[in-house]
Amino acid sequence: MAATRMTLVAALNEALRSVLADDPRTLVMGEDVGRLGGVFRVTDGLQKDFGEGRVIDTPLAESGIVGTAIGLALRGYRPIVEIQFDGFVFPGYDQIVTQLAKMHARSRGRIRLPVVIRIPYGGGIGAVEHHSESPEALFAHVAGVRVMSPATPGDAYWMLREAVRCDDPVIFFEPKRRYYDRGDVDVDPAAGERQPPAHTARVVRPGGDLTLAAYGPMVRTCLDAAEVAAEEGRDLEVVDLRSISPVDFDTVERSVRRTGRLVVAHEAPVFFGAGAEIAAHVAEHCFYHLSAPVLRVGAYHTPYPPSRLEEEYLPGIDRVLDAVDQALAH
Repeated sequence: MAATRMTLVAALNEALRSVLADDPRTLVMGEDVGRLGGVFRVTDGLQKDFGEGRVIDTPLAESGIVGTAIGLALRGYRPIVEIQFDGFVFPGYDQIVTQLAKMHARSRGRIRLPVVIRIPYGGGIGAVEHHSESPEALFAHVAGVRVMSPATPGDAYWMLREAVRCDDPVIFFEPKRRYYDRGDVDVDPAAGERQPPAHTARVVRPGGDLTLAAYGPMVRTCLDAAEVAAEEGRDLEVVDLRSISPVDFDTVERSVRRTGRLVVAHEAPVFFGAGAEIAAHVAEHCFYHLSAPVLRVGAYHTPYPPSRLEEEYLPGIDRVLDAVDQALAH
């Protein structure tokens, strides 16, 4: 089957449709996911096709949504929860951290909670307060949950399918400013056998002078920065991390040992961000291969600003290239 070109939103919708059709234990639940089809239309048409018992409109109560999903998982279901916006997840944070993440260890492996929590995250859409957060580091710090973020429609489709099949809880961060980016998606089941596991990173642009590591919305920014750098004779390798917890350090290390330099980029603030863990790990394990300090690129350590200022707040191509210049100057 030939790949179909579609948006990231359409790829997510197709993935949800396929898992609902494949497994009667799966169900989708969240605010406005049914009749409306979600504020970003990720769940559009699913309630019509699978019914109100499988695609459930919930009250505006994130703690109740996550708690209900935990109860359903205990009874053998595989719930897929949508948190409408990133900044709305915090009323449910206690349920995620104290219950969802810990039940497997608390029960000495007897209980698994295969819950997927989908969260549109990041900025770039001109939204109001609480609608443009990047809280991935808060969840990556919590043992017991997997954290991942696709950067392309193809990965969105296959990574979401894998997240639903996973017996561990998964926080699935969807880069909302990339929702309408288009890419090739091969939905043929046989294509799944050729997909790398969701917890592995992928080199999306080979290069020899420096490694750029990113995930989610910043992958495209780093690819664009690499194109600009190529015009100046610089050969940058771009690694799409894909998984934030666990991190595929093996792929990152192999790249850094070849290039000798690393810049880590994410939309979230640099301070205590996911890039800090990656920088520390590479400094510890690749010290004698580094020709320059590991540098981090991200947002500022301030609350997310009003939309008219978000272009200054979010890291863009220029900020990435500034870090590249610093690393290559050593």
